[in-house]
Amino acid sequence: MKKIFLFTKTIFHASNIGLILIYLYPGSIFGWLVYGDKQKQPQLSSDFLIFSSNHFYVFVFLSFLGLVSYYKYNLKVLFLYLFFISIFLELCHILIPQRSFEYQDLAGNTLGVFFIFVLFILYHFLIKNK
Repeated sequence: MKKIFLFTKTIFHASNIGLILIYLYPGSIFGWLVYGDKQKQPQLSSDFLIFSSNHFYVFVFLSFLGLVSYYKYNLKVLFLYLFFISIFLELCHILIPQRSFEYQDLAGNTLGVFFIFVLFILYHFLIKNK
């Protein structure tokens, strides 16, 4: 069991580093890999009404991985970190060339974290407190 937690923690931390590198890179690494164009961003699905689907999916994945990795630890610190990084990384786009700050992306980031937070709260109160 310890090996599984070590594995998920390693994936969580590697995902954090990868996310930070992707966010701070001037241009789109995925656009360069998929289309050969740093200006073009691949889209996994259509954006939702008020937020970016790509950003939502990334932060749902990262938040879920963090929750699985650190569920026995102080989850308040984990969720505070995830909310902070979701806001901070999008604000960095104000300063990065070829990137732009967008409220739709910021909403996708924070809603991805919030979605996992709400699922955790529901699980904790509905399932664990039976």
